[in-house]
Amino acid sequence: MTKLYLMRHGETYFNRYKKIQGWCDSPLTPEGIAQAKQAGNYFKSHAITFDQAYCSTAERASDTLELVTDLPYTRLKGLKECYFGRVEGETERFNPKPPYGDFWVQYGGESEAELIKRITGTVEKIAQAAGPNDKILLVSHGGIMATFFRATFPHEKFQHLTNCCMIEMDYQDGKYSFCRFVDPLTEK
Repeated sequence: MTKLYLMRHGETYFNRYKKIQGWCDSPLTPEGIAQAKQAGNYFKSHAITFDQAYCSTAERASDTLELVTDLPYTRLKGLKECYFGRVEGETERFNPKPPYGDFWVQYGGESEAELIKRITGTVEKIAQAAGPNDKILLVSHGGIMATFFRATFPHEKFQHLTNCCMIEMDYQDGKYSFCRFVDPLTEK
C-alpha cells in the first residue's frame, strides 16, 4: 500500500495579509519557515521517511519542501493552486466559501471542474507510478487540497487546513483511503 501525505506550504506574506495567492507567489514568512521546520521534525520524530517528494511549481511550496526534507524532488504544475484570474493579489474578501463551481471563471480563472481534473489526475499519476510500499510527500496549497479532498472523499468530514497541515491517505489497487488530517504544529 502506498502512503501519501498531501501537505500545505508554510505561511506566506500573502497568507498573513489575507491576500488571494493562486498562481502568483509570495515568500514564506519567518513563521512559515519555522512551521516547515517543525513539520520536518514531526516526520523525524515519527520515523517517517519518504521515497519520493513532489511539490507545486510555486516557490512557497518548494521552499517548504526543502525545509521538511533533503530528498530530491520534482516540481509539478498539476499541484499548483487554483488560478483565480485577475482577483489574484486582491484581498480575501473576494473569496467565497467553497465549493466554487464556476465562480473564478468570471475573473478569467479556473473552474472547479478544471481544478478537480488537474489535481486528481496529477495525484493519480504519482500514486500509480509509486512502489507498493512507497511513502510520498506532496507539498501543495490549501485550496487545491480542499478541492482534492472533497472530490476524492465526498463522505468524509472536511477540516480546515492550516499552514503545513496534511491529508494522510493510502492508495492501493486504484483506490484511495482517507487516514486522517495531520497537524504537525500541534501534534507531538
